[in-house]
Amino acid sequence: MPINIPRDLPAKEILEKERIFIMDDVRAFNQEIRPLNIAILNLMPEKEKTETQLLRLLGNSPLQVHITLLHPATHEAKTTSKNHLEQFYKTFKQIKHQKFDGMIITGAPIEHIPFEDVNYWSELTEIMDWCKTNVTSTMHICWGAQAGLYHHFNIDKRPLDEKCTGVFTHTSLQEPIKLLRGFDDLFFSPHSRNTDVDLNEVKTHPDLTLLSHSEEAGVYLVMSKDEKFIFVTGHPEYDVQTLQDEFMRDKTKGMDAKLPEHYFPNDDPTRAPLKTWRSHANLLFMNWLNYYVYQETPYEWK
Repeated sequence: MPINIPRDLPAKEILEKERIFIMDDVRAFNQEIRPLNIAILNLMPEKEKTETQLLRLLGNSPLQVHITLLHPATHEAKTTSKNHLEQFYKTFKQIKHQKFDGMIITGAPIEHIPFEDVNYWSELTEIMDWCKTNVTSTMHICWGAQAGLYHHFNIDKRPLDEKCTGVFTHTSLQEPIKLLRGFDDLFFSPHSRNTDVDLNEVKTHPDLTLLSHSEEAGVYLVMSKDEKFIFVTGHPEYDVQTLQDEFMRDKTKGMDAKLPEHYFPNDDPTRAPLKTWRSHANLLFMNWLNYYVYQETPYEWK
């Protein structure tokens, strides 16, 4: 799938080196094709890294995708330049009159804050409500998944005794589910969070379907019964070195950093980790785009 992104977006050069099929907006404009319009509400602090990670996964399918990057207007980013946001990002106010085929709401490292105390919570809930009628399918990731489960289905997050960090084995629970097509019975995905949601609350909720969980990391994949909302509590989009970077960052800050589980060979942080979740991550995003966005969205929104 060619990704249609701004010509000067920093992720473009990285993805081209990886031979990810992308095209800039000038070339895409001259193609007589209706692309999928995907919005990414990027709540992560290092936005440029997250852009690259998500665009890499969205580029693994045979259709053209047009990307709109969003950031909260009610929050001042501290680790992304104002120039980058002004050049490549829009706010909800600027796009709320539009319809989108899909939206991704990312995680954010703010699990310790009650939802209502997050300074952009009111804006985020407005966006999540708007998604019900203006977006064909919405994927929520990590904290974004917890926020969505809380807002839409009243399932609150709960603090963990210690951080859940590492690469964990997950089990596929439901068949036949289109989102799980091609999945192995066991697959891997990274997690990095200090809170989780209760497994029984998800399993017994009448409007939710639990698709996958991990014995160690808990709930992983959840879908609303109407299939409009997908919740991913881990980080399948992470690069191979992301957990390592987080671990070293916390150690440098003098924090009691927990070694990511099942990540470094023989739990030796001096050895390079292996990426064992690449195939699952690509399949997850490809299935979402194909079955829940492309095949469900109208050719012309009315």
